[in-house]
Amino acid sequence: MKEMSRKNAHFTDSVIRRMTRISIANGAINLSQGYPDFDPPKAITDRLKEVADLGPHQYPITMGAPNFRQALAKKAGRFMGRELDPETDMVVTIGSTEAMVDTIFALTNPGDKIVIFSPYFENYHAQTIMAGCEPIFVPLIPPTFRFDFDVLEDAFKQNPKAILICNPANPSGRVFTMEELKFIADLCIKYDVYAIMDEVYEHIVYDDHKHIYMNSLPGMWERTVSCSSLSKTYSITGWRLGYAIAPKEIMDRIKQYHDFNAVGAPSPLMEAAVAGLEMPDSYYEEFGAHYAHMKKLFTTGLESIGIPFTNPEGTYFVLADIAPFLKPGQTDVDFCMEMVEKVGVGMVPGTSFFREKINNIVRLHFAKKDDTLNEALNRLSKIHEKLGR
Repeated sequence: MKEMSRKNAHFTDSVIRRMTRISIANGAINLSQGYPDFDPPKAITDRLKEVADLGPHQYPITMGAPNFRQALAKKAGRFMGRELDPETDMVVTIGSTEAMVDTIFALTNPGDKIVIFSPYFENYHAQTIMAGCEPIFVPLIPPTFRFDFDVLEDAFKQNPKAILICNPANPSGRVFTMEELKFIADLCIKYDVYAIMDEVYEHIVYDDHKHIYMNSLPGMWERTVSCSSLSKTYSITGWRLGYAIAPKEIMDRIKQYHDFNAVGAPSPLMEAAVAGLEMPDSYYEEFGAHYAHMKKLFTTGLESIGIPFTNPEGTYFVLADIAPFLKPGQTDVDFCMEMVEKVGVGMVPGTSFFREKINNIVRLHFAKKDDTLNEALNRLSKIHEKLGR
């Protein structure tokens, strides 16, 4: 048999989704893969019931159903502070994952370089390799997860084609400041670099932090692709409805890749999800308050148990320091397996996010009902007893 592709030698299957399978198999509470165990807004599910009878059930227009794109243009434009053209500035994709893949393929050629902050969502590295590109990693330095401005500019001096940024950031929970984003924007303009933004957690920010859209900064609309989805904002991760927003010159390229990668997003789900996109501003305020409540419940519990963690500024993830609980020579992967089997809580080993050599960090998420979080904290409170140390 002829040799198969060598690209996948540089990445594994998703560790996050592997930990979900292991958690389910062991009856553990799954705080690894980031999806809620509570229902979407009733307006969306009620509309889905109607669509089940009325349709549509056939192929949509490739770039996305017209009424969905019109609603998306109004919603996204309202928060971005600009008027978006639903015909030229956007495409509806199979989750933000496809939006990112289409964007990387549309903007790069094999051999191009992409700047990526570390820690990073594991998909980014694999997507970069699949496109035949070379990642340039720039560390976000714990515990605050700020970056060194000089180190970032050194990365730009290596002539990258794009920088890929998750803001708010998975897994660190950072919300980038205006100063940081302005510095990045200036570098993009100076070195002629595209900004690929993963903004799926745009409405999950805490305290005085504020999400700032990169494409709203001077000179950045022309070189920014904003990728996001409905998954987190409306608690419908299984619907796989994402999108990319960019100026027409870039979007025309992205649409080409979307057309042949996916044909189109699911027609009935787009039709039902319009009800979410038309939610008033009060929905996003209540949504944010709900996540602030879950964050407080979970982080207060971790603090009382004595598990060190980094307080997130956004997203629904917490990075915890497991150094006090590791056996000599134990890896974070083995620790997570032990936690699933003995404590009954699933989490993700930090080595799947960090380019740097670390072995003492795990990621947990708190997008769960109070009962689920309380039970998870109850199990975690027995960590010394269950692990025998």
